[in-house]
Amino acid sequence: MAEKDQRQTYPLAPTNGYVRSDEEAAGSELSKELRRKKRMKCLAYAVAFAVFQTGVILLFSLTVMKIKNPKFRVRSATFETFEVVTSNPSFNLRMNAELGVKNTNFGHYKFDDSTITFSYKGVQVGSAIVQKARARARSTKKFNVVVDLSSTGLPSNLELGNDLNSGFIVLSSESRLKGKVELMKVMKKKKSTDMSCTMEVYISSQDVRNVKCK
Repeated sequence: MAEKDQRQTYPLAPTNGYVRSDEEAAGSELSKELRRKKRMKCLAYAVAFAVFQTGVILLFSLTVMKIKNPKFRVRSATFETFEVVTSNPSFNLRMNAELGVKNTNFGHYKFDDSTITFSYKGVQVGSAIVQKARARARSTKKFNVVVDLSSTGLPSNLELGNDLNSGFIVLSSESRLKGKVELMKVMKKKKSTDMSCTMEVYISSQDVRNVKCK
């Protein structure tokens, strides 16, 4: 009976192994979540950088790399010689004209020699040589030409006398520059620009007014 009353007792199984397994599982899940968030953050940075880079390239192509035609204009003019006869309608003028080549590009504009002609009612009355030069990036190249204007070759049916008696005559100027725009000393593109201007030459004050260019 004593043997039957004696009950064998067993020690409780340790629980530390289960606790560690739960902690490890939780730690593993947290680590996975942190890695996932890190990957998402890296992906977001990569997308943001790609969008930024695309925007920069687009802005660069629309501004710096977009090459426009320079503008060639008569800016002003003065006279060194001013001879006008109304009784026998004629004029002989020596005009000092200031010209300008406006270059809005981000590269230099180099243009070749050219000719500028001045006309009265479609008939040429004078011309001058435009020397080759360079307009710097985003600036206006200003220079002067001296031209002799004479009515000697005008036909009589142009009614020059009426214009002279009215107090002024209208002259027009035309020219064409051919050259190249150079970007960063690597890219070169041919560009031409045309001049088409009108101006009023006043007899009494001997000056030029209302210069208009297309």
